[in-house]
Amino acid sequence: MSRLEKLYEGKAKIVYATDDPDVYIQDFKDSATAFDGTKRGTILAKGQTNNAISARLFTLLSEAGVRTHFLGLDSDTAMRIRRLEMLKVEFVVRNVVAGSLANRIGYPEGAALKKPPLIEYYYKDDALHDPLLCLGHLEELGVVTPEELSEATAMARKVNQVIGGFFADRGLILVDFKLEFGRDRDGNLVLGDEISPDTCRLWDAETKEKLDKDRFRRDLGGVEDAYAEVLRRVLAGGTPDWAGD
Repeated sequence: MSRLEKLYEGKAKIVYATDDPDVYIQDFKDSATAFDGTKRGTILAKGQTNNAISARLFTLLSEAGVRTHFLGLDSDTAMRIRRLEMLKVEFVVRNVVAGSLANRIGYPEGAALKKPPLIEYYYKDDALHDPLLCLGHLEELGVVTPEELSEATAMARKVNQVIGGFFADRGLILVDFKLEFGRDRDGNLVLGDEISPDTCRLWDAETKEKLDKDRFRRDLGGVEDAYAEVLRRVLAGGTPDWAGD
């Protein structure tokens, strides 16, 4: 499949058109950003690592009946994906208090939630810095229908159940994570974007060591080692079969 013009370049990925109008190529970058892009850097081999982790988790979810945009690996840093019309809402699923939630509700990081998971909605708008939205805001903006919100929220819960158990079996706590959804050509709601240490908080179950992008955000060091350890656990028992090799 031929890679054509670049359609979009974000903080972590580049999306290319192909000779099939319903298939794109999503290429992961080694660059890293935090705090709304005010902190920038590079995490060596991050593109390859996040591509492999996302591919494994998308495959797992597909086997569990969750529709995803993943079609197959294109190279060590890229995957073939379905073209989607993305919702302008990000879904954040929280199992343990961490990050901005700790600041908002005054709980210490690591505190248990009374009824996990807690699901939050954020408006995808760079100019507004992707603000947290309540249901009234979503209704006012009209960026998602009530039916889409209900279906996507149910899918987010299913994703949490599937990958949360997968990580737990590998000694990792899925603290929280971000999901994005879109519509495919047939109108189906489909999980897109990525699932990786860039978009998930993952802690070692025994030591509570952070094995995710917080190591970059908080200058904890050992970022590459943390990503590599997540990859090792995710791929335990197998390695990716690069379509491009």
